[in-house]
Amino acid sequence: MRIFLDTANIDEIRQAAKLGVVSGVTTNPSLVAKEKRADMKAVIREISSIVDGPISAEVLSLEPQAMIREAREVSSWSPNVVVKIPMSASGLEAISILSKEGIRTNLTLCFSLNQAILGAIAGATYVSAFVGRLDDAGHDGMQLVAEIVEVFDHYKERLKTQVVVASIRHPLHVVAAAKAGAHIATVPYNVLMQMVKHPLTDIGISRFAEDWQRISKA
Repeated sequence: MRIFLDTANIDEIRQAAKLGVVSGVTTNPSLVAKEKRADMKAVIREISSIVDGPISAEVLSLEPQAMIREAREVSSWSPNVVVKIPMSASGLEAISILSKEGIRTNLTLCFSLNQAILGAIAGATYVSAFVGRLDDAGHDGMQLVAEIVEVFDHYKERLKTQVVVASIRHPLHVVAAAKAGAHIATVPYNVLMQMVKHPLTDIGISRFAEDWQRISKA
């Protein structure tokens, strides 16, 4: 499983990239707005200079032809760009055309197996299942991920779409995503840092340092 970083914060991306574990970045209009950056193109190009991997940037249009025009523009910003298209009839229409043009797409806001199947058939490069939002609504987000992975594996000769686990809230979501066989988990920076830490590791490092100090002073 690969790890993507779910943020538009350039400092977070720089710090995470240093760890050597981040393979891509996902953004959306809300994440960019949170950073008070009005120029999406500049943000995506800056991220592309830091992370050499897929970078998802979302269209804002809702009508299929407008989505297609916007996606073509967004995809021209960097060879790394993957265009996020929200799940809808218009979104599927756009994905079906963009995929034939060789433009990579990420079907976002996926909340059901039916939606994932349609996105894959339309030609989406990635399908993003939003597990945290499903959990918030009283559903089992990871069960959906497991179902999508099972179906995609069954038809892997025909469906090349990869499963992205999105809306991750904590490290256990990442563990569950890996166990379910998801291709990618896209995580907020704070969750990535939580994955690094363990209290027993901290205790061990401290104890090693204390023992070495005692020996060096002897």
